[in-house]
Parts: sequence; structure tokens; C-alpha cells
Amino acid sequence: MLALLTNDDGIFAPGLAAMERAMRRICEVCVVAPSTEQSGVGHAITFLTPLTAKEVFEGGRSRGWAVDGSPADSVKLGISQFCSRRPDIVISGINGGLNAGINVLYSGTVAAAIEGAFFGITSIAVSLEYDEHADFDRAAEIGVEVISELIARRPPAGSLYNINIPTRALAGRPQLRVVPMSTVRYGEAFERRVDPRGRAYYWATNDPPPPPSPFESDVTALAAGDVTLTPLDYDLTHRNSIDALAEGPWKISGRAI
Repeated sequence: MLALLTNDDGIFAPGLAAMERAMRRICEVCVVAPSTEQSGVGHAITFLTPLTAKEVFEGGRSRGWAVDGSPADSVKLGISQFCSRRPDIVISGINGGLNAGINVLYSGTVAAAIEGAFFGITSIAVSLEYDEHADFDRAAEIGVEVISELIARRPPAGSLYNINIPTRALAGRPQLRVVPMSTVRYGEAFERRVDPRGRAYYWATNDPPPPPSPFESDVTALAAGDVTLTPLDYDLTHRNSIDALAEGPWKISGRAI
């Protein structure tokens, strides 16, 4: 099995290195990741300028390819240019910081996994709660256990998953919960500051935190200290509205259609 490994924290991020070490114990790995941190870029791609990529070495060993672009760019190039053959799985992470709730929509980590799913390849995003001294190696062990079980279940080609690991789950025997992503809105606040030249600028504070919800989700399960697994889908169609909207007649320029 060949795994394409990427992230949004950059090719030198410790979470990527930990996941590479763990994955190499079970399969062949091809690393293609952004050359610099790309957190929060979502599914941005580069098409107005050329992409450059540089092979990165660790001692005498080729570590992988650093792409001067986004996480989605890295997956595209990895599949089409740098992997020795079509990958069997795409793994994005380990991200330094959770990607749960509506953050999934902003996340470069999740976007890289979505890009892999576009290609019909089972793809998985893995994130760890932020900690300055994060134990990425332990998180990688947990992540690989979940990934191995997913693979054993033979998911359909192009399946997409999001794994989040809270810091509390790194000790003892963590519990896994399969839960939906939360859609509670949060992170609306900005702090207004003034620079030395008297110009106002605004810094997002990520406050307030999401309010308590009676419904089980990735946010509530993570707050309880459990590892979360969420199956995702990139099809944004609101299918329940299709039939009602399709009822005619609709008029454009005064002509019925």
C-alpha cells in the first residue's frame, strides 16, 4: 500500500514527521507538503502562477517534496508527479490544532484530504489539540490505529474522514466516538489595536467559544476527552431543496421556462 502524506503546517512540521514515522511501519509513504505553513487557507489552489517544488533531504535520505503552494496543490502534484504510482490512501496531518466543527470549512488540513477524495482515493485528515509540547508520536500511534481499522473495513473509493485527537486522549486508553461535525457558529470576535503609526488593525481572537449543545458532535465528544471520527462529504448540494425549487414556472427576462 502506498500512502501520500501531506499537511498544512509545512513539510518541516513535527506532526508530519511523526505521522511519517508511524505510517512507514505499515506501508510505503510518499511525502509531498507545502514548503511553509498554510493554516486556514481552505481549499485554495494555485493556477495564476507556476508552482515550484524542491526535494527535501534528511541526512542522505530523501524526505519528500516541498511545494511552494497550498495543501491542495501538494496533493495534486503528489498524485500526478511525485508518487511512484497512484496512492492507495491520502493522509493529511498531523495538524497542530483541532479541526472540528465549522473549522473544517477553513482547514487546509481537511482540504488536502478532500482533494485526495476528488481523485477517488480514500483520504483522512488527522489533527491533534494544540499544545506547545504536543506528543505527536503518541498521537500518530492513535491515528494509525484508527486508519488501520478504517482500511480493514474496506471503505468505498473516495471516502473522506476527519480524525481529531484531544490532549486528554494521549494518556491511558482513549475512546473513539463516531460523530457528526458541529455546525455551531463561533470565533466571531476581533480585538481592535493601533499600530505605531496610529492605524487601526483587527486581530481575530477566536472567541467566544461554541455554546453548549444538547446534540452530540465532534465538539462535544472532544470536550469529553474522546477521539473523534467524522465521515465527511464535499458535495454541498442541499438536496431537500431540489424538488421545491424545481417546481415551475421560473421566469427570466419575462419568459417562462
